[in-house]
Amino acid sequence: MSSNSVDAPSTLGAIAAQPSYVVLPRISPSNPPHLTVLDFLMAKFQQIPPAVWVERIEQGKVHWQCGQLITAKTPYEATKRVYYFREVSVEKKVPFTEEILYQDEHKIIVYKPHFLPVTPGGDYVNECLVHRLRIRTGIDTIAPAHRLDKDTAGVMLMTINPDTRHAYHQLFLEGRIKKTYQAVAEINHSVALQELPISWTVKNRLQRGVPSFTMQVVDGPSNSHSEIKLLQINHGLGLFELEPVTGKTHQLRVHMQSLGLPILHDRFYPVLQPKGDDNYDQPLQLLAKRLQFIDPITQQLNDWQTKGLTI
Repeated sequence: MSSNSVDAPSTLGAIAAQPSYVVLPRISPSNPPHLTVLDFLMAKFQQIPPAVWVERIEQGKVHWQCGQLITAKTPYEATKRVYYFREVSVEKKVPFTEEILYQDEHKIIVYKPHFLPVTPGGDYVNECLVHRLRIRTGIDTIAPAHRLDKDTAGVMLMTINPDTRHAYHQLFLEGRIKKTYQAVAEINHSVALQELPISWTVKNRLQRGVPSFTMQVVDGPSNSHSEIKLLQINHGLGLFELEPVTGKTHQLRVHMQSLGLPILHDRFYPVLQPKGDDNYDQPLQLLAKRLQFIDPITQQLNDWQTKGLTI
């Protein structure tokens, strides 16, 4: 499925249309006491200047779950939720559109394009899949049932009804949903000489790397499992089918790297590239192509897929 261009990128500042929240943790060695909520926020989000938190509070942009505003002197209360509106000084417009493949009263099946975050994060507050779908449908209860990296495109399951949302989350927790991906990588000479298809079972232990948004393979019992198959070779590139059995962050990207076959245009692996603007002409060649599950509400088979990658 191709991504269709929309408006030209915008570089205007933005405030999130929907609030984010953080749960105030219990006091522990890793969370020393805080006198006020403001003290906690400044310690928790050190990348944000303290003056910005003071300004947000003064402008009524920080509140408890009940809606009561938090002031600079509001005492810290462990386990309570603090809601705040994320802001960025510059938010670029992602020039690709999502596509709704199916919708009913409980769920939406959607195609997410490359470069579009699923939820607010980093430099994005409103340029994300959830916000776009809420605006497009008028349904403010839309939430993702699973993760998909910003740089990865493909089919996603979104939930609508809060009363049935947990049933869809259980599909993933219990392994009752099958996800099939495609990827493109450069092929080395030894692999190219073998007869197709070539299959690999990859099992290893993944943990947070440095920086913490990356993952690395470490010694120890395996906690990740992927089945990978090379389907086609053309002009030095290989087309792969990938089935994640487990769902660790960046699992497929790290597993392909561990085979000596890093995914084309991957800016994290095998070497983290300097932060910079997205290159819309070189999307990560990883696609969530197919999603299969028995709907926990209707008990009907769902089999959704999008057009695959080409080499």
